[in-house]
Formats: sequence, C-alpha cells, structure tokens
Amino acid sequence: MIGNLPLAIIPPEAEALRAEVREFLREALPDLPPDRRARSWMGFDADFSRRLAARGWVGLTLRKEYGGAALGPFARYVIVEELLAAGAPVSAHWIGDRQSGPLIQRFGNEAQRQFHLPRISRGESFFCIGMSEPNTGSDLASVTTRAVRDGDGWRLNGRKIWTTNAHHSHYMIALVRSSGVPADRHKGLSQFIVDLSLPGVKVTPIRDLAGDAHFNEVVFEEVRLPADALVGEEGAGWAQVTAELAYERSGPERVLSSAVLLDTWIDWLRTEGPRTPASEALLGRLLAHLATLRAMSIAVTSRLVAGESPITEAALVKDLGTEFEQLIPTAIADALGAEPDRVPPDGLLRTLAYSQAMAPSYSLRGGTREILRGMIARGMGLR
Repeated sequence: MIGNLPLAIIPPEAEALRAEVREFLREALPDLPPDRRARSWMGFDADFSRRLAARGWVGLTLRKEYGGAALGPFARYVIVEELLAAGAPVSAHWIGDRQSGPLIQRFGNEAQRQFHLPRISRGESFFCIGMSEPNTGSDLASVTTRAVRDGDGWRLNGRKIWTTNAHHSHYMIALVRSSGVPADRHKGLSQFIVDLSLPGVKVTPIRDLAGDAHFNEVVFEEVRLPADALVGEEGAGWAQVTAELAYERSGPERVLSSAVLLDTWIDWLRTEGPRTPASEALLGRLLAHLATLRAMSIAVTSRLVAGESPITEAALVKDLGTEFEQLIPTAIADALGAEPDRVPPDGLLRTLAYSQAMAPSYSLRGGTREILRGMIARGMGLR
C-alpha cells in the first residue's frame, strides 16, 4: 500500500544553506538569458560543477570518508531547489550526485566506494544511467543487453538508448541481464559500472526537438569488463535499480523543469504584462499546485532520511510533478494567445518555445506515465 506522507519541513540547518547558495549563483551566473537557464538540468558545464564541488555542494549525501559532505538528503534538496530555480547548468555532476554515488555507497564494495565516490564529490567523474533499450521502453525487466562471465571478468553486448549525457560521461551504471532470458523478468538482472572509454563502446548523440544533443544511443560490442565492475550481488539488479529510482523520481527536479518559464512569465506580468483576472487566476492555480507538489516531495525526502525506500510514493510525486511541468508551457501559451495585442518579450517567447519542445520528454524520463501509474495501482492494491 501507499504509505502515509505526513507533512514535513526542511530542518533549519539545511534551510540555512539557501542564502549562501543564492549568493553564489548571483555571482556565478550573471545575465544568462532565460532560454539558456531553462535548460538547467540538461545544461552541461563541467567547470560550473567543479566550482560547486569545491564548495562541498556535490556528494552532499555521501559519507565523509569517501569525500562527501555527509549533510544528507535535505541539504541536497535545498541546493538542488536553488540551482534549478536559478536555471544553473547542473547536468555534468547531476547523475553521479543524485543516484550513482548513493547507489555505489549503498550497494558497492569498498574498492568501488574508495575509487568512485571521492571523484564524484570533487566533480571529476561524471556518470550516466544505462536503463532504457530499443524495443523495451520503460519496461526495464525486459532488457536484453547481456553480461556473461569471461574468465575472471565479464563480456558485455547490447545497447542502451535515451542515455542522457553519455557522450560527456566517464562511466555508466547499466542494468543488464547476467543470467536467464527476458521472459524471466526480474530474475537474473545485475548492475555494472561500465567505463565508457573501453574498447567496444560506441556512443552516438541523438538531437532533440530543441536542437540540443544530450540523449544518446550506446552500443556495447564485446566489451570486456573487470570482475569488480559488478555492483552489489549478481542477480540483485532489480532490487537495486528500484531503490535507485526512488532517488530519481522524488526530488525537486520532478517539479521544477518548467520553473524558469514560470518565473519569466511572472516577471513580465509584474512589470509590464497584462494583469487580467484570467492571468491572475492562472498564476494562483499554478502556484497552489506547485506548493502542494513541493510539500509532497519534501515528505518523500523525509522518508528517505528515515532510511525507508518509498518507491510507490516517489512514483506518485513523479507522475503528478510531470503533469504539472507539462501544464506550465501549455497554460502560458494559451494565456499569451488570449491577449494577441500584447507582444511578450523575446526572451519569454524563446523560453516558451524551448519548454514546449522539451515538455513531451518530461513524461518519458524517469519512467513513463503508464509505468508509473501501474506502480501506483499496485501500491494501492488495485492490480
């Protein structure tokens, strides 16, 4: 069943980080146009990520003996919320900080922790996620990429698709089949850390509707992996990846993908735009929706802090958050169309165009709406 999501608050010690982060961002991101800021967690800037790391703001949930800050999920929540609201380019360190690092810390062996976690925390090592495959979509249990034992290591063959930033990343944590056949579903799946510089790895960028290239297809042809590439226990990949997805699906990024567009529209309304009853009603509706989703997201974070794995609750937040993120560009476009005699500023129009082009992907990344609603239904005992 879906557990209770009692109201939670961000602790004062985590909340205290907010002012420092805002001051840093004012200095680090001067005069970025809103359509650039709207790219935020798709914006790759390794230098910016290293600057964050130098302040201890990457690897926030990792333990100090591995180079992390050990400040916990609430501190990360505050920093991520501020980064996304400002439209900072966070994509370089994003996956390693959000889920690959915590996954290795929880399930990896000591050698993996000692090697990877300090590099993630210093902003030196970037990760991507190898889950989706051609012809499988969000049905992760049907993956066909396979690792077979080869002497004292593994031999990897197959392909992954829609892999964000694989062309910029050093490593991928891939969910692959290590035994059995796809019909076995959850059995026989394992996770491997794949060095993307290895012979036999081919990364091909895929350009999206906005003209950017952050998605990739990654092909593995007879890639030789060392024995210690396996994360956790062989065959335990399904339990590990579902725990990992709780990190991916519940954070502020599942609510704030269209935040820069919303802020840009609000700025226009505040300064020179049409302050009509309709626009004010829409603004109130969007802000009330945002406040509710934020409260739910913080509540899920409190469950993570308590050491729980709120998989179904995180899926619920992700589904509702995606719906909200996709609503914003549609609703703002309709509001602008209702006032044809008012010409919006060019920056607002460019930001709207980008957000409209990217919005369909919001209900794909991190699990499609259909998959998530199936998970929610199971959590409610309806299937």
